[in-house]
Amino acid sequence: MRRQLMAIAVVLFAASSVNAALVNVQDSTAPWNAYMNVFELPANGGAFIFGSPWGIADLNTTFDDANNKLTLSPNTIGDPDPFWYQGGGMPGAAGNKIMEANLYIEETDVYNGDTLTFEGTVLSNTYTQAHEAFIFIRDFAPDYSSFNETIIPATAGPFSISLAIAPGAGRHVQYGFQSIGENVWVTDTAPFGNVMIGTVPEPATLALIGFGGLALIRRRRAA
Repeated sequence: MRRQLMAIAVVLFAASSVNAALVNVQDSTAPWNAYMNVFELPANGGAFIFGSPWGIADLNTTFDDANNKLTLSPNTIGDPDPFWYQGGGMPGAAGNKIMEANLYIEETDVYNGDTLTFEGTVLSNTYTQAHEAFIFIRDFAPDYSSFNETIIPATAGPFSISLAIAPGAGRHVQYGFQSIGENVWVTDTAPFGNVMIGTVPEPATLALIGFGGLALIRRRRAA
């Protein structure tokens, strides 16, 4: 009877653990991607204008691997065109667009059917009310036509978010950070603050295999 109960416990534990996966905030050596969405200011209707891949540095994102730190800052554009800055770009010029910067790692056909957890630590968030930062996991359909997501504000302290990834081939899973707000002239970013996030020096993706279940299996075999 004892062996039967133990076997049932192993099956139940494995069923709850085998489909879980954990990822952490990796350093600059990880395959990070950058994507920018641009919108009109709310005063101008807030309509979506365009979205496109950008360089990581163009998001005003910097990695400090020596100190295990990632910093997100308000987005800037070196183009003085009035499209970007009210009255033209110059120190003190007000931004003319809302920029949604997305920094993320994307993996395809890795977590299909799993529950993915993204963990880390926001070291500080000094953004003013002009900008916001978020932490997300997104699960895209194979053709990117739809997605599910978990998203939370980047509040100082540890974070842990999870998302059940849909089964089926071709799912694209993204996890990372989003910074949203009015674009700022390059010399004017400091007063708007930044967000600092802790990183790990090596890739830390880890499938949770249920060590407790393995211990029970060993114990059962030894019985």
